[in-house]
Amino acid sequence: MLVSPMDVTREQAWETLTRYTQSEALRRHALAVEAAVGWYAQVFGGNEELWRATALLHDFDYEIHPTLDKHPQDGAPILREEGYPEELIESVLSHAEHLELPRDTELKKTLFACDELAGFIHACGLVRPDGIETLEPKSVRKKLKQPSFAAGVHRDEVYRGAEELGVALDDHIRNVVTAMRPIAGELGLRTA
Repeated sequence: MLVSPMDVTREQAWETLTRYTQSEALRRHALAVEAAVGWYAQVFGGNEELWRATALLHDFDYEIHPTLDKHPQDGAPILREEGYPEELIESVLSHAEHLELPRDTELKKTLFACDELAGFIHACGLVRPDGIETLEPKSVRKKLKQPSFAAGVHRDEVYRGAEELGVALDDHIRNVVTAMRPIAGELGLRTA
């Protein structure tokens, strides 16, 4: 049983994720968010294993709890039972706007900032001939202004996430694209 954030490994988080999540799309979303959050862990000096595990697990319960009255709050007891540390669990809970929990750590702010944006960048990559290889912030911002494109992405959370993180939106977009490029193939995106 895990007790300390230092004990958390990406492998354990992946095992938990794949046990509860069968959807390839949800697994790919977890990988995209993990790449972005892991990138920021290096920038901010965070515990990269913990940050990556948190990102992988942020939606681990979505298939069994697909509604806001259950996700992610009903997943928290499962994570506790599996021995994940409160820092990870509280970060997972804080990414859900409807819970109105404070995002008072770099990890919480980063997870929130990367969640919707990674999903949106993935959607952008699916409609481009070279995936995200040459994707620039200008193109992402243009797509953000089209409500019908990736309509499930909450634009307000994309903007607020960058603001809470203290990173200009263009820089944040560039950072997340940079983080996702090495795993573009795993995300089902075309590669150059």
